[in-house]
Amino acid sequence: MKSPLLLCAALICAAVLVAPDIAAAVGDDNPAPPPQSDQGKSNKGTQGKKDKKDKSGAVEDFLRGYHAAYTQIYDRGDYEGGIAALRALGHDDNADVATLIGYASRKLGRYDDARIWYERALAADPNHAVTWSYYGMWQAEQGNVLKARDDLEKVRLICGTDCRAYKMLKEAIDGTVTY
Repeated sequence: MKSPLLLCAALICAAVLVAPDIAAAVGDDNPAPPPQSDQGKSNKGTQGKKDKKDKSGAVEDFLRGYHAAYTQIYDRGDYEGGIAALRALGHDDNADVATLIGYASRKLGRYDDARIWYERALAADPNHAVTWSYYGMWQAEQGNVLKARDDLEKVRLICGTDCRAYKMLKEAIDGTVTY
């Protein structure tokens, strides 16, 4: 029997191969799927097979919904609609979801909301480079360049100086680009 983790990994790999590279945004268009609930899990008879199918469908639904919201936000600039779509997924504590809600909130000028969502994302994944990058941009926009530089150092420690999250935050701090 195939492990549900193998199925999730295969779905994520497929999403990576199919999803377009959006150069204008640092956000992750291929989030980690939300953890699967063990409620109703059974290893006996056909019920176990049905649970695995239901879980893979839930992962596919999550990824499809996330990609649709991602497109709304980054491609169409529909921040309100993107936030609503992300909230409808029901996985606000997923670091990728919370980060994207924070980004859209920041673009709408809702800085307090953005801060809350970035902190929520970091509570879910303290090593989420994209979140640290966006939070650093938020800090720079608030005039707190020293804190933005601290966040840049966190990004460097997570993914180095060649990753997009680092480069984009550095450009924002240097004032050469805004995101």
